[in-house]
Amino acid sequence: MSADARARLDALDEKIIALLVRDGRAGYAAIGARVGLSAPAAKRRVDRLVGTGAITGFTAVIDQAVLGWSTEAYVELYCSGQPAPSLLARSLAAIPEVVSASTVTGDADTLLRVRAADVRHFERVLERLTALPYVERTRTTLVLSPLFERPAPAAEPPTG
Repeated sequence: MSADARARLDALDEKIIALLVRDGRAGYAAIGARVGLSAPAAKRRVDRLVGTGAITGFTAVIDQAVLGWSTEAYVELYCSGQPAPSLLARSLAAIPEVVSASTVTGDADTLLRVRAADVRHFERVLERLTALPYVERTRTTLVLSPLFERPAPAAEPPTG
């Protein structure tokens, strides 16, 4: 979302976003009741938030272990040269087990979050990653017990 679009969010928009972060299936009548709007007015607000890019989509949160993806790891990529972020995004997005990828500060160039069915599956993913032409080496941290995960905060960041 652009800074201009962000500047146009008012307190009501922020309340609606916070409600949708907590319950993406909330109906317009329920949203409106919580923020003091009619269902049609709540729908117009949500549609506007989607249209401006403040809300980029709606999704279901799935327990990955139930689907058989019980192994999770964070993988740091150390690259030769300086591959463009667009190249990194394109080649890493082609590996479905990579669920997120970010360029980062520090010694590593890229940080990946990877999910796999088991350690053997993860090993095959790691082989695919190290075969990428720009990857010199990796450093992996396996997740033992996920403690919690929350969506991004819906409120304004603190100032000061």
